[in-house]
Amino acid sequence: MGTPDGMQIDGLGGSRLVTSKVAIIGRSTRPDTDVDYTFAQLEIERDGIGYDGNCGNISAGVGPFAVDEGLVVATEPVTTVRIFNTNTGKMLRAQVPVAHGKARVTGDCRIAGVPGTGAEILMDYTDTIGARTGKLLPTGNPADRVELEDGSVVQATLCDAGNPCVFVHARDVGLEGNELPTEIMTNQAALTRILEIQSKASVLLGFHDDWRKAVKVGLPLFVLVAQTARYARTSDDQQAADSFDLHARLLFLGKCHDSMAGTGAICTAAASRIRGSVVAQVLSENSRALRQLRIGHPLGVMEITVETEVPGGDVPVRFIALGFGRTARRLMDGCLYVPSADFDSLADEPCGMRSN
Repeated sequence: MGTPDGMQIDGLGGSRLVTSKVAIIGRSTRPDTDVDYTFAQLEIERDGIGYDGNCGNISAGVGPFAVDEGLVVATEPVTTVRIFNTNTGKMLRAQVPVAHGKARVTGDCRIAGVPGTGAEILMDYTDTIGARTGKLLPTGNPADRVELEDGSVVQATLCDAGNPCVFVHARDVGLEGNELPTEIMTNQAALTRILEIQSKASVLLGFHDDWRKAVKVGLPLFVLVAQTARYARTSDDQQAADSFDLHARLLFLGKCHDSMAGTGAICTAAASRIRGSVVAQVLSENSRALRQLRIGHPLGVMEITVETEVPGGDVPVRFIALGFGRTARRLMDGCLYVPSADFDSLADEPCGMRSN
């Protein structure tokens, strides 16, 4: 992938965390699963690979890949692919549109921040509750008090669906919630506060023993939320306040996400249905009762389907729908050449390493 290097110029990476990812896929031996899928997150500046959690956007490509590679029997017009994510030990289901035995790529589904349109792949995350911790609310509380080193206390919700996340109101770190990633990353006071909260949340979840040693935390994902207000998108136009239900800004590995991570969106939607959570607090009563949550992020709006057995009920919450629509298509397949003596023994092979 070209790590560690800011441009990843000597590899396949795209110099950003959102494009420095790998999916390793194979036919599953589990009777209730079609394919096993392992996600790898490669850092940019550091020589590090994380296998701790899953990635929602990369997960959307697993189903079409399985269809095109013949790992599942293709059924038209839609093939359901049962995906076991080895990182979290949880099952995902992808509804993949199929034509002529291959995953269909053309369609009218539009994703904010992605050029053009494509065939919609419906991703079902209902069975990903407690992805890392085994519980929707790892601490048992809709909201926890996190004491900071400056003596202040912030309210945070620790939720685990898709991936574990910590949710904090934007005002508690000195922000409005509608800032663009560059504004957040250049606000050192806010960033210092965010990273401290995220590190202390990782201790509450049992991921680290000492928050001071939790450098560039990957999990839990950190999500700032705020009530709706008109805001300027990265594309330099305006997003109307009535087109979404809440602001969300997500950080992982010390960087603010350019849009909204898929698993972060799933966890946000799950937390929105927990009475007393930080996410529920910024929503209107009407928004909490709807079957969709519209998340306003720097590139636009992401819609998540979320439905509970008892709408607006207390914990425990049972989800009967939790997912979103994505698009994915194969860009290329070919050989990845690695300049290393370790692969000299493979010199006679047609391809030293195959990357799909």
